[in-house]
Amino acid sequence: MINLRSNEEIELLSASNLLVSKALGELAKRIKSGVTTQELDRFAEEYIRDNKGVPAFLGYNGFPKTLCTSVNNEVVHGIPSAYALKDGDIISVDCGVKLNGYFGDSAYTFEIGEVENSIRRLVKKTRESLFKGIEKAIEGNRLGDISYAVQEHAEEAGFSVVREMVGHGLGTELHEEPEVPNYGKKGTGVRLMSGMVLCIEPMINMGSRFILQGPDGWTIRTRDNKPSAHFELAVAITKDAPRVLSTFSFVEEALNLN
Repeated sequence: MINLRSNEEIELLSASNLLVSKALGELAKRIKSGVTTQELDRFAEEYIRDNKGVPAFLGYNGFPKTLCTSVNNEVVHGIPSAYALKDGDIISVDCGVKLNGYFGDSAYTFEIGEVENSIRRLVKKTRESLFKGIEKAIEGNRLGDISYAVQEHAEEAGFSVVREMVGHGLGTELHEEPEVPNYGKKGTGVRLMSGMVLCIEPMINMGSRFILQGPDGWTIRTRDNKPSAHFELAVAITKDAPRVLSTFSFVEEALNLN
């Protein structure tokens, strides 16, 4: 069942997504060469709790940490550890919170120091593909319109789309219906209606689209060990234009990208 959220519920979802966006913005100030992913995780948990939220990922289906930190060839669900970031790395940081009974969820791929041009282009095109999908998140369109827009932009750039991992609905549960694939056909799938809240999250690989799960039972990696990038925002469907509930503005202000 797909939940249609009231205006009041969307305001609550906006608040939880604002908190997760601010948490990523604070993390952006700390992500640099020499920092361990475990240090980032500890900071994120403290920041979320200090702001009256609860880490959404911690304990979710047994996940052991607050953040998913996925480095280089790791696509998603990387577990924070003693790994110290180094120049040339990229890292997807995925963060979720629960605030006043509603969830926020967002992810951003960060570049550490001097990154190869080809990898920088992967990150750029992945971010762009997210916003191409968001443009189609309007009442009356179909879910496949979002999926196709993401896929077309990524593949036109010469990259591949992970198919097994998808976006999702968001509300009083972290993962709700419908699933939001990053590939598909225009004009197919569920019709978008006002009140739907979706997390759109392209996972785009430099090499082949194929993935495998690591021995920890969580970390998803590219099968060919080439880099992967990941961005995610939560969007409420309205009649006129997508209402983007989470934002990269705090991250990009911290990184002086504005």
